[in-house]
Amino acid sequence: MKSIHKAVLTASASLLAVLVAAPAMAQETSTSVEEVVVTGIRASLQQSIQSKRNADAIVDVVTAEDVGKFPSSNVAEALTIVPGVTVDRQFGQGEKVSILGTDPALNRTLLNGQTVASADWFILDQPGRTFNYALLAPQIVGKVEVYKSPEARIDEGSIGGTVIVNTRKPLDLKALTLQGSLSYLYNDRSKKSDPQVAFLGSWKNEAGTFGIAVSAQHAKDQLRRDGIESYGTIPASYYNGGNPENPVSSITNGNCTGTCAATLAANPNARGVNSLSVSYFEQERVRDSYTAAVQWRPTDALELNFDWLKIKATYDNTNQSLFAFQGNTWNSLGALTDITITDNVIRKASFKRALSVLDVQYREAELNSDTYHFNGKWTGDGFDVSGDLGYSKADGGTKRQLYGEFLNWADYTVDFTGTPGSPGVLTYTNPTADGNPLADASKFSFDGGWGAGDPSVPGAPGYNSGWGGNIVAKPTTDKETYGQLDFGKDFEGVIKRVQFGYKYRKHETTQAMSGVTVAVYGNPASAAQFSPSIVPSNYLKGFDGVTDQMGSRFKIDGKALADYIDRGGYLRPWQAKPVPTVFGNAEFTAQNWGIEETINALYGQANFEADNVRGNFGLRYVKTESDSGGYACVNQTATGCGTTAADWAWKVKSKKYEDFLPSLNVIVDVQQDLVFRFAAAQVISRPNYADMSNYFWLSDQILTGGGGNPDLNPYKSSNVNASLEWYFAPEAILSAEVFHKDISNYILQQTVAEQHFNQARNAITTYQISRPTNAGSATVKGLAVAYQQTFGMGFGLLANYTYADGEADGGSPLPYNSKHQINVSPFYEHGPFSARVTYNWRSKYFTGLDRGDQMFVRAFKGLDATAGYAFSENVNLSVSAQNLLDSEYYAYANTTMLPRGVYRTGRKLQATLNVAF
Repeated sequence: MKSIHKAVLTASASLLAVLVAAPAMAQETSTSVEEVVVTGIRASLQQSIQSKRNADAIVDVVTAEDVGKFPSSNVAEALTIVPGVTVDRQFGQGEKVSILGTDPALNRTLLNGQTVASADWFILDQPGRTFNYALLAPQIVGKVEVYKSPEARIDEGSIGGTVIVNTRKPLDLKALTLQGSLSYLYNDRSKKSDPQVAFLGSWKNEAGTFGIAVSAQHAKDQLRRDGIESYGTIPASYYNGGNPENPVSSITNGNCTGTCAATLAANPNARGVNSLSVSYFEQERVRDSYTAAVQWRPTDALELNFDWLKIKATYDNTNQSLFAFQGNTWNSLGALTDITITDNVIRKASFKRALSVLDVQYREAELNSDTYHFNGKWTGDGFDVSGDLGYSKADGGTKRQLYGEFLNWADYTVDFTGTPGSPGVLTYTNPTADGNPLADASKFSFDGGWGAGDPSVPGAPGYNSGWGGNIVAKPTTDKETYGQLDFGKDFEGVIKRVQFGYKYRKHETTQAMSGVTVAVYGNPASAAQFSPSIVPSNYLKGFDGVTDQMGSRFKIDGKALADYIDRGGYLRPWQAKPVPTVFGNAEFTAQNWGIEETINALYGQANFEADNVRGNFGLRYVKTESDSGGYACVNQTATGCGTTAADWAWKVKSKKYEDFLPSLNVIVDVQQDLVFRFAAAQVISRPNYADMSNYFWLSDQILTGGGGNPDLNPYKSSNVNASLEWYFAPEAILSAEVFHKDISNYILQQTVAEQHFNQARNAITTYQISRPTNAGSATVKGLAVAYQQTFGMGFGLLANYTYADGEADGGSPLPYNSKHQINVSPFYEHGPFSARVTYNWRSKYFTGLDRGDQMFVRAFKGLDATAGYAFSENVNLSVSAQNLLDSEYYAYANTTMLPRGVYRTGRKLQATLNVAF
């Protein structure tokens, strides 16, 4: 890799020398950026092109002219038109942003140039450095800058790019500004609609020296996600005595005979999914955001700024998965009656009296964030001094999960012969004897007994303290305190400005978990007690191959089940109501951890200009110190660790490292309509907080788990970018950018066998455990081509294509790297009417390792549209539609023939009335 970079740098230096000598038209120096403007399209394109021609860095910007004008539910979705930016939409909304083919964890998001604390709501998420864009209402944003090449003055920590979200400033607005919007949002899958409200008020004095701006937004979104899921894969040998925890054989049992036995014996290494679920997920997302900004500029020399952002959001959700559990270790491995294997994949299998399950998780989740930022700047004769102080805190996670499980034994067939077109078919084959369990709640019993086998079968083992679910809380916190001091000096000559500064950051992230197992002793409760009903008629609409059984499954009242569990309705008279605790279960205890990180940084940067060449170069020095704390068992017994505080001790592991990070940006105006850019830098990205913790989890039924690694080192990368821009006509540009990232210490998940106590089996068992490790080096290289032009008669087009080839040592894929990405956005604007359509497509991408499998998402496409009409200068109406294709999110394990989660979330239609004075 070093030889490649040496060649690139040598060739770039030679080309730079030629370009400097070429005839050129000197351009005015600016730190402005390329702008992709959401509204006021034609009027903004010329400004966008001029800003790009004068820019000293590789930056893209998304801007909204007025409050509420983004045709998106959050900022991440508004970034989809930026070249090289891709968005993951697992729950229908953009939450994770990738830049130039890199993992979202390798990018940074700053609010007004500073850290903003973030949190996640989903119980399976672990706190990381990925910002949750679902938190940010688009109405609070003035513009969003995407820095694709670093500068020494900007906080380190990004390999892919840095996103800077800028809120509105009162001195930049009119003397008295009042803006408001009222929206109506409708989702065609959930068939629910909600109003959205936003308001901005700003005032400044006549002299323009003092101003105040406040805003408030309320958004509610009731979404539904329909899906077909599985929860891991197993080898075919497990059906023939190959599972060391339960070496039962369907052949020995006499269930798998003839062709079934021959096929099974001949293909022991074939893999198949261990379950097939029809999933019904509902969530109500309520987000309230508030901002305040105060600016005071008493003299031309002094300016003081204060910014505040507060976010309160609730993400309560219920997930109901009804599934055949054909891979269950103790209840299904001996029940196989028929099997079809193609290309070493189990494509179809039938079972006799095997386990099926209804899982219901009722979760109360919320996100809260408070950010305070104070900035002051003094400008003297040719110099300036500025300082920043700030504090940002957030808390989130699942405040409480009440989880119940209902069991049933039946004959069924799971069919994956149609994948990926048909993601899976589940058919119960003895409806006369058992009814259709997918539609009959009375067939599912809340009686635990995971290890007991089928109680209706003679000779089955007797009940022990059965697993019926759990009560769990998993809150998280995230906060940072920072201080920064910067000094700048202007000069005459080639070096136009020198600036340097110091920054201190203290970051703290924690995760706490407590819980208790719902232990059931044969209580005869069934799912029928919790107001069962058939799912809506449009359930699984758009999924190919869905049977009537799947499409007419039952669901129950999740809140009623939660109340039942909460009050202990499942308990026998002699049982005491269980109390969630940190130490009652080793899995809960091991997911309590905390990270403290202290960062000291110094930087120096110089901006230069000579004839047709301009740019900047600098060096940033960073010292990072971290303490990773968590519980470690100090009283190990034959059945695992003890269940009191005395059995555990809080252990802390410390780590320190230093980095020197040089950066260079060079821009050459080759001729009047041609601009060349070159950037090179050393960058780092620190490990995710959860990855560098000692957290731990187990899945007792499928013998898998995962955890953290406090010994991780940061990612390091040598980045090189070069671009050429041709301004071939007024309001037009054609550009091409190449990039190369040589990354060391790349962190990937690795899976190994470990032994742990299994609470369901009450014994030590072997698990496949995935943990993050510094797997070696990785490379991301590619090309981004962008085109923008106004044709006349109000028509125009923005389009871009990005090729990003990323792989780790040995050819392993990199998380969230799509090799191909396309965005096309034609528009029309004439008089009071405007319209825009945006189509985006990304090729398949890897998301990580899970339970020993490589996880991918198939190619994803999206189509959004917006149209607006201005009744006057102050009033306009816009109508927008998101996810017009109701696109399918298809996650799979290793091959598309083994789907892991296939989802659809529906189309969103929104009408918005904007008023501004």
